[in-house]
Amino acid sequence: MSERGPRERMVFSAAQLIRRDGVAATGMREVAAHAEAPRGSLQHYFPGGKEQLVNEAVGWAGRYAGRRVARFLAALDEPTPSGLFAQMVRQWTDEYESAGFAAGCPVAAATVDCAESVPSTREAAAAAFATWTTPVARALADMGVPGERAGALATLMVSALEGAVLIARAERDVRALTTVTRELGPLLDAAVREGD
Repeated sequence: MSERGPRERMVFSAAQLIRRDGVAATGMREVAAHAEAPRGSLQHYFPGGKEQLVNEAVGWAGRYAGRRVARFLAALDEPTPSGLFAQMVRQWTDEYESAGFAAGCPVAAATVDCAESVPSTREAAAAAFATWTTPVARALADMGVPGERAGALATLMVSALEGAVLIARAERDVRALTTVTRELGPLLDAAVREGD
């Protein structure tokens, strides 16, 4: 984290605290302390206050998830839709098995906490989900899933993953994550065969 400038560290720290505690419980002072940044720099970098910081953290999370798609594909000897989804899920099962169930997705947390009360955060969350699903849909299309179906399946994959993350955190068990991987895999791979 130290290679990042103070502004980047604060956005990253906000995302990490939001994914653990939610938006309401994430204070600006905690973000500054977590980022090891001077408190006065918050006003300088985020004149829009907490709302601006939350929205930027949500945007960062969407870009992070979108960039991970290429890494997940690179980890596969032969890319398949089920293999991509398994890699997406594995990121969470690995985290939960090694570090516990304390954190979830910052975009989901911001959506739950702010979607109704803060329109700009709802818009930032919607944009973050689009930033994530777009490369998933593109990857599916590259694997042979028909274009019109690739977008729908990308939404299904992200939705199933987000739901399984919530259930895993509630149950303190990766069962829901392994279940969605097993159950969605054949459906995802069948979409390639339908396109042939």
